[in-house]
Amino acid sequence: MKEDIFYGKGVTYAKRDYPEIYKALVELNEAVYTGKVLDYKTQKLIALGITAAKSDDRAVKKQIESAIKEFGVTRDEIVDVLRVVLLTSGNPPFTKAMKILYEVLEE
Repeated sequence: MKEDIFYGKGVTYAKRDYPEIYKALVELNEAVYTGKVLDYKTQKLIALGITAAKSDDRAVKKQIESAIKEFGVTRDEIVDVLRVVLLTSGNPPFTKAMKILYEVLEE
């Protein structure tokens, strides 16, 4: 199910102008998202937690959209991830991610 989707805007330029760097990114993506021990859905939820903890609005939105589209992840599953963000990273990243979650759900 994993797709080669990169959320950083700069990757488009690397793909166009530096294909060897883009190829390395694709290979790294494949090496990380293996599903060998943790299934890809779990890995996706971890990625969501990390982006939320970093308060990266764009990445949080993309991770939420992708998790819902690819795996049918529920609001409650996402909120469970965000509970960990609240505990480990504090209220600002948590509330920002909650806002983004509800914006995505309302679209």
